Amino acid sequence: MDAAIEYFEQYAGGPVQLIGQGMEGAVYDLGDDQVGKVWFDREPADVLPLQAFLSELNHQDLPFRTPDISRVDAVDGRAVSIEAKLRGTPLSESLAAGAITRHQGLDLFAEVVEALGKTTAGSASKALPLIGETTASWRGSWGETLAGVVDRRAAASRRHLEKDVDGFDQLLESVQAKLKAIDPNGLQILHGDICPPNLLVDEDGRTALLDWGFLTSAGDNTFDASTAAGFFDMYGPDARLIDDLLLDRFEAAGHSRERMYLYRAAYSITTATIYSADASDGHYLWCVDNLNRADLRDAV
Repeated sequence: MDAAIEYFEQYAGGPVQLIGQGMEGAVYDLGDDQVGKVWFDREPADVLPLQAFLSELNHQDLPFRTPDISRVDAVDGRAVSIEAKLRGTPLSESLAAGAITRHQGLDLFAEVVEALGKTTAGSASKALPLIGETTASWRGSWGETLAGVVDRRAAASRRHLEKDVDGFDQLLESVQAKLKAIDPNGLQILHGDICPPNLLVDEDGRTALLDWGFLTSAGDNTFDASTAAGFFDMYGPDARLIDDLLLDRFEAAGHSRERMYLYRAAYSITTATIYSADASDGHYLWCVDNLNRADLRDAV
């Protein structure tokens, strides 16, 4: 990382300090309300579509702040980018510390999904690769696009899911057929991973939504409603209760319960082994639990 740090020092307003790292890269504080990111597996050409998308996103008049990439370059063959720093504490930490109540957190989740439902997706949203693919994933329609991603990712997880999910082959066939038939009323911008660590809240109560790109696309806002309901609390003792509370809330706001279950099944198949190829982590078990739940199976 030394070469990347030297690169960032050209643009830094203070010491270059590591903030943290995830699956896609490492993020450094550059001072002057800027951060630098080293992308582990991407070249600049892979990041430019994300830069264009964020420009499209930032013209949507959203009530929360979003990232903005000002520069994309290469260091040692890896992409590096410089972005505006979004201040705040992850909602997950605020909830754990009691600074924000569960009820307030649920309200924030619902407000984010509602705001994204008012966006209009353009060409930059369709140009993004989904879930680790190297080229734009959009094919035909939104439903056909998601069905294609499910099909490609199911191949990586089939040997595990066939063992752990009742009637997996029939379920997969039904999910793909129903996805291809979806014709949403307009296309909104999807985040695809609305979870407490990705939502920042600052001391003034302003919010920011991070980590666009994993499943970000043009599509049906009900997908974000479905997944956000499951992500608020994935592993806690009240996880199912909170999931159902948010699903009820989104259904009351006009989202189809049946379609939310369809999207939950699609997400669970798509990401089952994304973090652990041998299906040995908690996320895989969460996906299997979703695929085996009776209310989802009745709907799908």
